[in-house]
Amino acid sequence: MQRTTARRLAAVAAATTLPATLLGVGTGVANAADSACAQSSHDTKNDWSTVWITHTYDKSVSVAQAAAGTNVTYKIVVGTTSIGNPYVNSIGDYPPVGFDKPIAAKVTSYHFAQGQVAADVTPEPTGDGGWRVSSTGWFVNSGNPVTAEFTYRVPDRAQTGASITSGGMYAGGTVGVGTTKANLTACFTVRDKNPGEATLGSADANGLGSAEGQMSSTGSISDVLGDTITRVLKNGS
Repeated sequence: MQRTTARRLAAVAAATTLPATLLGVGTGVANAADSACAQSSHDTKNDWSTVWITHTYDKSVSVAQAAAGTNVTYKIVVGTTSIGNPYVNSIGDYPPVGFDKPIAAKVTSYHFAQGQVAADVTPEPTGDGGWRVSSTGWFVNSGNPVTAEFTYRVPDRAQTGASITSGGMYAGGTVGVGTTKANLTACFTVRDKNPGEATLGSADANGLGSAEGQMSSTGSISDVLGDTITRVLKNGS
């Protein structure tokens, strides 16, 4: 009985310390009916630092709606629409408040004689709430932007119906391509889990799912259901 009470108190404490953005209130989060939730945003840079060459910056999130406990990917694209060939050596992403570190990241960039090539990379913390990927220099021209993708898990306590907006991005490099764009955000709405996601979530909670979110050790939904039913019968006997 004492252990049950302690668990309940711990759950209440966790809820009260949870970032407001995951509860559907506070900066970056609003009810979907109250405000627009743009899945992507775009900006440009054309000034003396770019020698009047236009650089482009885009950020988007992979889905318009996602359930708590599933993954979303933010894509940042740095390019140029005119002459010039800057080199980008770092791209930083600022996820929504309350998100943990990325579970994966990759960069797609131009390679001589190979074209656009995607490669997995290891993100590093920026020190101010973001995550960055770095290189000695990714080549960019009007036909070949550089794209960085950061994949995160939506926190389990994200509130259904909330619209979660990310932070911005930054880029570093040559020829004036470096910039910070706090307004370059992406938004998705938290939805209920579908039956498959709910089953997988239950399986994970009971130690049946894999760390990668696979259906089971064999990848079969029937195995998950079978194991779950077997466990229920054992617990009830």
